[in-house]
Amino acid sequence: MTRRNKKILVVDDEADILNLLDYNLERAGFEVHTAKDGPEALDLAGKKAPDLILLDIMLPDMEGTEVLKRLKERESTRGIPVVMLTAKGEEVDKIVGFELGAEDYITKPFSPRELVLRVRAVLKRAEAGGGQGGAELVAAHGELTVDLSRHRVTVKGTPVDLSAKEFKLLKELMGSRGRVLSRDAILDNVWGHDCYVTPRTVDTHIRRLRSKLKGAGMYIETVRGVGYRFKED
Repeated sequence: MTRRNKKILVVDDEADILNLLDYNLERAGFEVHTAKDGPEALDLAGKKAPDLILLDIMLPDMEGTEVLKRLKERESTRGIPVVMLTAKGEEVDKIVGFELGAEDYITKPFSPRELVLRVRAVLKRAEAGGGQGGAELVAAHGELTVDLSRHRVTVKGTPVDLSAKEFKLLKELMGSRGRVLSRDAILDNVWGHDCYVTPRTVDTHIRRLRSKLKGAGMYIETVRGVGYRFKED
C-alpha cells in the first residue's frame, strides 16, 4: 500500500509567501492547501483535516493567535499541530503562541529548506506522541483524571480545558511521577530539541496549568533550583 502524502494547510495573506511555501512543500512531497485569512483557514482545517498547519500571526480581520485559539477549542481540530509563521521575533509573541498550543515558531524571513526540516520534525514528534494504537489509556491521581486516548482531563469529574501544550506537559509530569524533571528536560520532551524557547517558558506553562487544575494543581511540586516533580501517591 502506498503511504499517503502528509497534508499541510498554509495560512498567510501574502500571495508571494503562499506561492513560495506551496512550491517548496510540494517539492518535499507534501499535499498543500492554502488559505488567505482566518475564517477560510478554520473552514479548510475542518474540511481537509490537515496533518499540520503553518499559520501566520499577522492576518487580516482575525489574528493568527485567535485562529489558533479556535482550532484548539474544537474537538475535530484540537490535535492538529500548528507552527506559527510571523515576522515578529519577540519572546513575548513566542510565549503567547506556545501558551495557546503552538508546536513551533518560525520567524520571517526564513530558509525554505529549514522550514521543511522543521515541519518534518514537528510531524515526527506528533506521530511519536500519537502512537497509542487506539488503546484506552487513563491516568488518575487523587481528584485528577487524564484520559490519554480522548485527550480529556477532569478534576473531581469536572472537565478542564487545556491547550495541546498544557496537556503534553501534564502527561510528561504524570509519566515521571515522583521524579524531578529539570526545565531543560521538560523543554526537550514537550517542546522538542529543535524548538527554540527559553526555560522560563516552562515556568509560564506550569503556572497556567496549576491554575486550570485548581486544587489538583498542588500535585505539581516545584523543586527549587532544579525543576518540577509530580507528587507520588
